[in-house]
Amino acid sequence: MRPHGAGVLVALALVCCSVGEGQGEASSDRLFARGCLDGPYQLKPTFFASSPYRNTQTLRLQRTDEIVDNADGVQILVNDTARVRNSLGGPLRVGLPPAVRPPGVDIVPDPDPPVVQLSLYLHETCHGQNITLHALRGTITFRRLFSGDPTEDNADERLSEAEFDVEVGDPRDQPPQGGEVPPERRSRLRGWFRFFFERGQPAQPFP
Repeated sequence: MRPHGAGVLVALALVCCSVGEGQGEASSDRLFARGCLDGPYQLKPTFFASSPYRNTQTLRLQRTDEIVDNADGVQILVNDTARVRNSLGGPLRVGLPPAVRPPGVDIVPDPDPPVVQLSLYLHETCHGQNITLHALRGTITFRRLFSGDPTEDNADERLSEAEFDVEVGDPRDQPPQGGEVPPERRSRLRGWFRFFFERGQPAQPFP
């Protein structure tokens, strides 16, 4: 797998972020994580964070306030905050960055790549295995999205709220010649969240 692909989303979780109060859920009737899990899964997050950077932001829903390496969570990378805020209420395509391809498979340019990427990291459930599943396809519908301004005073502009319905899997399971991850190694993940961005220092240490 090309190094700047599948690992990018989790790497961004190490960026300093501010923590907000909120609610949410992420679950699957059958979640497949090779060598770790093949059955029902519920995240039940209690920790919500947002990390804005220019016109992008990373949203995180996590089961605990542990460091990412010791926790389960969902991470959502918004590549264009302005575009998403102009599309509130409508479903947006979620998928892998175009550069995520098996070794030796050519990158196919996408004139309209997904504006949102999503990943589920299972570092608590699959302790020591460093397992992250990425959204291969699906949609997310934002009702509200934080403006991205860390000094925002308007409470409504600090709110992020969305529902998602995606198919997740390990991009390394794509066939060597290219193509989709086999159906038996894909899982449906559904969820929602609602939380406010809060200014201040993060409530947890980052490595």
